[in-house]
Amino acid sequence: MSPPDDAAIVDRAITTRRSVRAFLDTPVPRETIEAILAVSSRAPSGTNTQPWKVYVLSGEAKARFCADVLAAYDDPERDAKYREEYPYYPREWVDPYLSRRRKLGWDLYSLLDIRREDKARMHEQHARNFRFFDAPVGLIFTIDRIMEQGSWLDYGMFLQSIMVAARARGLDTCPQAAFTQFHTIIKQHLRLTEEEMVVCGMSLGYADPDATANQLTTEREPVSQFVRFLS
Repeated sequence: MSPPDDAAIVDRAITTRRSVRAFLDTPVPRETIEAILAVSSRAPSGTNTQPWKVYVLSGEAKARFCADVLAAYDDPERDAKYREEYPYYPREWVDPYLSRRRKLGWDLYSLLDIRREDKARMHEQHARNFRFFDAPVGLIFTIDRIMEQGSWLDYGMFLQSIMVAARARGLDTCPQAAFTQFHTIIKQHLRLTEEEMVVCGMSLGYADPDATANQLTTEREPVSQFVRFLS
């Protein structure tokens, strides 16, 4: 019997990673979560600073957390009361980024049969972020404010490692910047220090194979479009 092709195993874990927006309620054992995080802690960071901090939510703690964030999201005055601490997206959209973003949004809404004018259903769909898309595990990631841009690059490698390690174990994820608007509520629930800043959230669990939202397949540009080989 031939040994497994290591490249194929790694490639599959990476290429089958996707943002899952509906999960089964199947529990994820704590030891599995700890194993994923232990493997992911091998992600590189400048001078081994390891800038990540992780909060794992499940059960009643997750339910209370989600209820308070959802209440804030449903507040008609939320945009005046709750502001992001850092700009995740560009302040001014240009192509090709604007076109890609719009395509993703309308591909998802088309699958869910949500029309452009149906603001209520759009609001409802976006609200699913704040229930971690019904995943049994919600992760919140923070970083110390003293850390600079390089540490945020390191953090991205850590997050990617979590998502790939999860796939290797048959789990799925959805990284979520949506939580950053409600950092003041998150701070209270997680008892964050003044030095801690919310980076993002992430849903973790087993994908619901029958959920319409999980039929979404996003596109990627071919290598020839974003790479130049110089010799």
